[in-house]
Amino acid sequence: MKLRKLGMLLEEAEGFEEPDPSLEQYKTPASLAAEFLHMAYMSGDIEDLVVYDFGCGTGILSVGAALLGARAVVGFDIDATAIKAAEKNAGRMCPDADITFRWCDIQDIPRMIDEGQLEKADTVIMNPPFGAQEKGNDRPFLTAAVKAAEVTYSIHNKGSLRFIEKFIRPAVVTDCFVTSFPIRRTFDFHKKDKEIIDVEICRIVSGEAAEEFRQDETE
Repeated sequence: MKLRKLGMLLEEAEGFEEPDPSLEQYKTPASLAAEFLHMAYMSGDIEDLVVYDFGCGTGILSVGAALLGARAVVGFDIDATAIKAAEKNAGRMCPDADITFRWCDIQDIPRMIDEGQLEKADTVIMNPPFGAQEKGNDRPFLTAAVKAAEVTYSIHNKGSLRFIEKFIRPAVVTDCFVTSFPIRRTFDFHKKDKEIIDVEICRIVSGEAAEEFRQDETE
C-alpha cells in the first residue's frame, strides 16, 4: 500500500472524546501515523508479522498495521475508554483483520512475558508519552518494548536520541529520522490552535537482532 493511500485511510480514525492530560493523550495525526508505519512496512517489519502497539490509545497505529498486512495486531492501553474507541475504529476500518486490544499497564508487560502470560511479538510500534507532564513517562514503554520484541519503532521528542541509546542498552538504535508532529489544541493549557513540534522516529533492535547489527557495523 502506498503512503498516500494509507494516510487517507487513517484520516477516518476517531480520536479521544475526553483526552486525559496526565496520560498525554493526543491523537497521532494520520499523516505522521502513515509515515511512521510505512517506514516499518518498507523495512519488512509489519507484513505477515505479529505486531504489538503499546499505549495504543484509540488505535490508529494498530489499525494502520493491520491495513499493511500484519498477521495479528494487539494494542495495549491503561485507559479502558480508549480501548473501547480503538475497538470501534478497528471494527469499522478493518473488520476482517486479526486485531485485539488489552487493558493493561505497560509496566506489567516485562513481568507478563517472564511469567508466560504473554508471548513475544515480532515488532512493537508505539507513540509513548513524551514526558511533558511527568518526566520519564516514556521509560516504561522502552523497557517493555525491548523485552517484548526484537524490533521496535517509537516516536520521541527531537533531541531524545542520545538518552534512548543509553537507556536501552544493550539494545541498539539502527535508524532515526526527524519529522513533524502537528498538535492541535486539545487541553486548556494549550495557547495555540495548532503547534508543530519536531519528533524523532527511532527503529530499535534488541536480542539477537542487536548482536547481528553490531557485528555488521564492525565488518
